[in-house]
Amino acid sequence: MEEGKLAKWHVKEGDSVSSGDVIAEIETDKATMEVEAVDEGKIGKILVAEGTENVKVNAVIAVLLQDGESADAVPAPQAEAPKAAPAAEAPKADAGTVTRADAATQTAPTAKADTNSNSGSSAPAAKPAAAPAPAKSDGGKVFASPLARRLAKEAGIEVSAISGTGPKGRVVKSDVEAAKSGKTPLKAATASAASAPAAGGAAPTGMTKAQVIALYEEGSFELVPNDGMRKVVAARLTESKQTVPHFYLSLDCKIDALMSAREQINATAPKSKDGKPAFKLSVNDFVMKAWAVALQRVPMANATWAGDSILYHKRSDVAVAVAVPGGLFTPVVKSCDTKTLREISEEVKDLAGRAKSKKLAPHEYQGGASSVSNLGMFGIKSFSAVINPPHGTILAVGVGEERVYADAGQVKIANFMTVTLSCDHRAVDGALGAELLGVFKGLIENPVMMLA
Repeated sequence: MEEGKLAKWHVKEGDSVSSGDVIAEIETDKATMEVEAVDEGKIGKILVAEGTENVKVNAVIAVLLQDGESADAVPAPQAEAPKAAPAAEAPKADAGTVTRADAATQTAPTAKADTNSNSGSSAPAAKPAAAPAPAKSDGGKVFASPLARRLAKEAGIEVSAISGTGPKGRVVKSDVEAAKSGKTPLKAATASAASAPAAGGAAPTGMTKAQVIALYEEGSFELVPNDGMRKVVAARLTESKQTVPHFYLSLDCKIDALMSAREQINATAPKSKDGKPAFKLSVNDFVMKAWAVALQRVPMANATWAGDSILYHKRSDVAVAVAVPGGLFTPVVKSCDTKTLREISEEVKDLAGRAKSKKLAPHEYQGGASSVSNLGMFGIKSFSAVINPPHGTILAVGVGEERVYADAGQVKIANFMTVTLSCDHRAVDGALGAELLGVFKGLIENPVMMLA
């Protein structure tokens, strides 16, 4: 996580709080997290308004005053450099204690505090004490604020291509936003610079928002800004396809024995007064169990790439892809190989239900070495899934269907399911991936072997 939305304040300026009191809610791309007060005192200043988006990790969001301290003595917070300390470690100053946006989201406190007004915010955060000096580009004098330069870089637009409306033609935040939305055309001389290949062989960034919008007739589309989840999904999958060397292995699994076992087990489920069974196993529950056991039987494939090392995992922590409005979650079933089919079924249903309402805690969707993505319920025969970094593999599962096949010269009919394994070639080689998929096939075609 690098930024979030300050969804709600539970306190107002002047309120007294104690350590552990919930003072605010931060909405991440995955969940809504509660921010607790780290000390007792009085809320002296709220620096980030409720509803503000793009609040950076480590940004100062409020000031907590101790006895005898005055909010008037608190200076405007400055951007921290070179590395901000976590909220719990922030030193106390005579003017008060700062409360940071990462108080409830310390999973990745790597971003620097940013107290400038945030792009897309419904209300700005605290402004710097002094306006930054204008900067120059290598191609001549181009005056632009540091915030405008950062926003332009994130949008893939050259600052020199933007017409400035600030003092002496200075490019400011509103100019970048106008260029991004297409309201203000880019300068013709440099309009194509953003889409040109970068020097030094840098990875292409694709077309800018303005360039895409310019291709379509005004009024022929609806422009919907991406929320935090969609932004993170896009960034993660782009990172995966650009940095992880994928290769794919597919095979067909005969699932008649699985379907029979599922039917028999489900038939034993006790029913309530209204006739509802206490449990109902799905094909995906068998897939999760078989995949987890296979990772244990081929431990060299239960791996993730870590730069100059490879992590070989002792447990089979398997993530399951869950589609939610606007994106997806990958909650993790820990030690999946040691759990019964019924336990897996209940846990997946619980995780999926809370994922759709954004009620998962970070530890429930982080970690794991492999994932399962099942689109069989949509009738998809086969597909190749994108690896979720830092996982080493992901298993894509297609629909179970009747197919005609040849058996010792005879034409027969049986139920088959196509599965495709995506592997990170840095951690899992071709032969190793094939061995893993072969073990899975043996387990899924003979479910009783999962218990051996």
